[in-house]
Amino acid sequence: MQAGKPGEGRVFLAVEDISKRFGAFAALDGVSLSVGQGELLCLLGPSGCGKSTLLRIIAGLERQDAGRVHAGGRELTRLPPQARGYGILFQSYALFPNLTVAANVAYGLHGRGMGRAHRDARVAEMLDLIGLPGSEHKYPGQLSGGQQQRVALARALAPAPSLLLLDEPMSALDARVREHLRIELRQLQRRLNITTVMVTHDQEEAMAMADHIAVMDGGRIVQAGTPAQIYEQPASAFVANFVGQANWLPGRRGGPGRFVVGDGSFAVDLEVASPDGMPESGRVCCRPEAVRLNAADGDANRLLARVVDHTFLGSRYRVALEAERLPGMILFADVPRSERHLLPGAGTQKFWISLPAAALRVFA
Repeated sequence: MQAGKPGEGRVFLAVEDISKRFGAFAALDGVSLSVGQGELLCLLGPSGCGKSTLLRIIAGLERQDAGRVHAGGRELTRLPPQARGYGILFQSYALFPNLTVAANVAYGLHGRGMGRAHRDARVAEMLDLIGLPGSEHKYPGQLSGGQQQRVALARALAPAPSLLLLDEPMSALDARVREHLRIELRQLQRRLNITTVMVTHDQEEAMAMADHIAVMDGGRIVQAGTPAQIYEQPASAFVANFVGQANWLPGRRGGPGRFVVGDGSFAVDLEVASPDGMPESGRVCCRPEAVRLNAADGDANRLLARVVDHTFLGSRYRVALEAERLPGMILFADVPRSERHLLPGAGTQKFWISLPAAALRVFA
């Protein structure tokens, strides 16, 4: 499986049929992917899916049972970590608390034939790059969590690696610092044009940062593509459920391009846009932002609904709806703050909504 489209650029990193077992447990099962020069690929998935094991194999910190790793035209499969030419950043920062910021950043520069003046100049360049000039003589304990993570990033970048590996680098930070740092890291990665593989279980982080995402489950890549492709065209119910929010309506296949939800007089015959081979029974998936409120005559899949509750989420409201012909089912719709005044309050007042056919996908 390829993380990018053929022809999008020169492939820098290629992982071929990687397998790894720990006893009877298959951590990775024939994983293949490729990353173009200068791209950022996110390995996304729940805990235990194999994403960190794959990153450690790329780094040479773990030995695979089968498969090969190539980067920059070289086969790395049997090379030790120090010969692979990568920088790595962990969620724990792993800074040496007894060393100054300068000594931490310079740690990977020793043994490279650099003179003291050259090393000091490189450290100053890196600290300027991450926005912490003049902090050479501070110690990690004198810095905030976000600043420590920047220093760890500077240390990873100081030897000018051809590949950057990030293992949940921002999961230990609070939400505001994390959001700010992810923007800075993405801008820096683009400026340096350094090929990057990042492990995360945070789908929002993956969406915001990645050129391509590889969604993993059970030691396999279940879908790879751009963030838009993963979100708008999920290949399975697992991907649709893991990446973003969704309404799920159980039912059965109707006529061509139709899916029936509910039974008897409550049955709703929905028009759907679904791939060929729609299952006999399954669930139809609809994103909350796709639910259209105050639907007009002639809109497909039009239903009468009432507001049950709503939750303020800052830039939008998430509205819980009860549709007249879907008893016992709650639909969620995301409404921009600017349109909240168009909705009736919670209660008995009903209004028309629609579930656009193009936004509905059916999964077994």
